Amino acid sequence: MKKKLAMLLAFVLTCGLLAGCASKDGMVYAVEAGSAGEKVAQEKGFQYNAVGSQADALMEVSSGTSDAAIIDLLMAGAMIGEGTSYPNLKHTEELTKEEYGVGCRKGSDLAAYINVVLADSYADGTMKATATTYGVQESLVEQKSCEFTAAEDSDVAYIQEKGTLIVGITDFAPMDYKNDSGEWIGFDADMARLVGKKLGVEVQFVEIDWDNKIMELNSKKIDVVWNGMTLTDEVKAAMECTNAYCNNAQVVVVKEK
Repeated sequence: MKKKLAMLLAFVLTCGLLAGCASKDGMVYAVEAGSAGEKVAQEKGFQYNAVGSQADALMEVSSGTSDAAIIDLLMAGAMIGEGTSYPNLKHTEELTKEEYGVGCRKGSDLAAYINVVLADSYADGTMKATATTYGVQESLVEQKSCEFTAAEDSDVAYIQEKGTLIVGITDFAPMDYKNDSGEWIGFDADMARLVGKKLGVEVQFVEIDWDNKIMELNSKKIDVVWNGMTLTDEVKAAMECTNAYCNNAQVVVVKEK
């Protein structure tokens, strides 16, 4: 699966962004509500069904409820094709180019703290080793050295005092998903644990409604959104975001004929 994902990523980087896409009259797309996939469907005027997760979008296509799905490239590499959960599905088009980042409360100094951990882990090889475990090493974005200065009203201090870093996620392989023992694993999950270790706190993963992620942050039900989150203008306006750490794209998934 790792080899397949690396080849898929390399193909996309070689082909580049499509200049446009053919008319999709009559096709219905499954997209995750509140996701970058829903946004691109709206922008292109596609008819679509909004579902709870990208995994649900794949189920829609597999069952024939929707004609196609728009999901993240990294998830497509892990979930469709030979040897995966959906061997009868394939990726056909790349609709966007994107970058992933981590979201914190607006004004939070936690984003700057995470940037330092990302930069240090990139420099010492930990990030690449973790990415290789999940087959996403080809999509990593170089992390430049940076420094952390605590804010007067420090979110980092708040998290250390309560002893937990609460991470908002969805089930999204290969970034956040459960293993056979029910433990959350994935590239994002492992990197979040590294941040928790540096902070000296326990890490708690909480599944959220992706459409309500900003509200979950602001109400302090979670401390961070770390789930392959695309850095859109809207996201950056509503959250304090880290530097980008992974490249991504929105791709169309259909049944093999």
